[in-house]
Amino acid sequence: MKLRIGLALTGSYCTYEKAFAAAKRLAERYDLTAILSENAAQTDSRFGTAAEHIARLEAITGKPVLRSVAEAEPVGPKDYFDVLAVAPCTGNTAAKLACGVTDTAVTMAVKSHLRGGKPVVLAFGSNDGLSASAKNLGELLNRKHYFFVPLYQDDPERKPRSLAADYDRLEETILAAQEGRQVQPILCAKG
Repeated sequence: MKLRIGLALTGSYCTYEKAFAAAKRLAERYDLTAILSENAAQTDSRFGTAAEHIARLEAITGKPVLRSVAEAEPVGPKDYFDVLAVAPCTGNTAAKLACGVTDTAVTMAVKSHLRGGKPVVLAFGSNDGLSASAKNLGELLNRKHYFFVPLYQDDPERKPRSLAADYDRLEETILAAQEGRQVQPILCAKG
């Protein structure tokens, strides 16, 4: 039986090309379902329209995208996934997860998935990862069932507090999380 993976995308639109490429690779090997936060499902940006993003994800997965709290609530009770990956996970979403806020399809999917003690993988990316968001990363790193895609400083000269996930290691992190292991090192050099 194929590993069932939920891939939840939040509003870090600048990382969508990496997320879509990773989704395509995952869909070739695993049973993949996409989830979009309400903002991601409704916001057009310079990186594409919401309708384009939804269409791409549905073409990759062959399934409708979950995009409301009501659609995400059954994730846990109906045992939708073996692993849930939030990729990209914004600083805003990480803060909500750290504080137990459940107000989007993505945060509801995570809460619902965690009720079964199943792994959640975070591909964190934020310009304030080493400042305002650092406390939330610390909180989530110490929580059971959370695993992080390795992080690196994406532009230390111009954005010294910015962190980005290494999407080339998303699949590796998902597979390790399924075994209850955190890929190391969590902080890595890239580029």
